Amino acid sequence: METFVGIGERLKEERERLGLNQTEFAALAGASKNTQYNYEKGERSPDANYLAAAAQQGVDVLYVVTGQRVPSPEESIAADEMETLRQIRALGAEDRGAVGRLLAAFSRK
Repeated sequence: METFVGIGERLKEERERLGLNQTEFAALAGASKNTQYNYEKGERSPDANYLAAAAQQGVDVLYVVTGQRVPSPEESIAADEMETLRQIRALGAEDRGAVGRLLAAFSRK
């Protein structure tokens, strides 16, 4: 069943990225070590419940299924935008509210 080989290889990459062995990872994702082995070898396909549990452990499930990584905020936001965001986060609640109202006023134009 070569259909799932890519998924299995990517699942193994994610497990190793998290620093877990098959037994540890299987337990966190609600599977047996044998099931984990079969997923990684491409002999079986993980179901939605397993993938949801894996996602809660920090697995990039989009990558496992499609081969495309979810971009991190730092990769999808320009450096100047990130600096603006840092500055806004450093403001007190009242000042953040003022910035929000200002931005809302500009977006209505």
